[in-house]
Amino acid sequence: MELTKKGHACVALHREGRTLVIDPGGFSEADAAVGADAILVTHEHPDHFDESRLRAALEANPAAGIWTLRSVAERISAAFPGRVHTVGDGDAFTAAGFEVEAHGELHAVIHPDIPRVTNVGYAVTAPGAGTVFHPGDALTVPGRPVDTLLLPVHAPWSKVAEVVDYVREVRPRVAYDVHDGLLSDFGHLVYGRLLGPNGPGVAGAEHTRLEPGQSVALREE
Repeated sequence: MELTKKGHACVALHREGRTLVIDPGGFSEADAAVGADAILVTHEHPDHFDESRLRAALEANPAAGIWTLRSVAERISAAFPGRVHTVGDGDAFTAAGFEVEAHGELHAVIHPDIPRVTNVGYAVTAPGAGTVFHPGDALTVPGRPVDTLLLPVHAPWSKVAEVVDYVREVRPRVAYDVHDGLLSDFGHLVYGRLLGPNGPGVAGAEHTRLEPGQSVALREE
């Protein structure tokens, strides 16, 4: 399985000629989901969910489908009849040949005065590549082994101590940055140091960052 960073919180997973894209939102490239056979959306915020990007992908591939939680599905099912599948915490399904589990229910707290929306993370498993987990906008611990964690490093709802402790609790083999679209080059350096060998420690996980458009092969160890 190959992982490609598509900008901010969006990634694409490629395996045996099929592609699964997670969270092609408004901070990712306009064609971030084009070429996808399946699309997963974690929640309704516009940096994760953008209808124009979904429309571009579904028009490019008439067989492509979307899997998402109810709050998003209700907004787009009429535009894409028969192609939107509603999922929630605890559901397991197959999308474009990828085995997927849904974990979590709520977005992280931004501020007590801001209502929380629903949010679901996705654990995607492929033989020989292990499990990749994308939590969306929450520090959800999936309760299962995770080889590759897509780590939301920077958001209005998080602080670095929580990010460090989250990696320690999930204990992935490797963590790749996502949700980093608001960081400057200086910010990437700071987070890289704190999550690297000179930081407080992330339980032995390897931390790294992919530039948008960069890909890496994922292998189970």
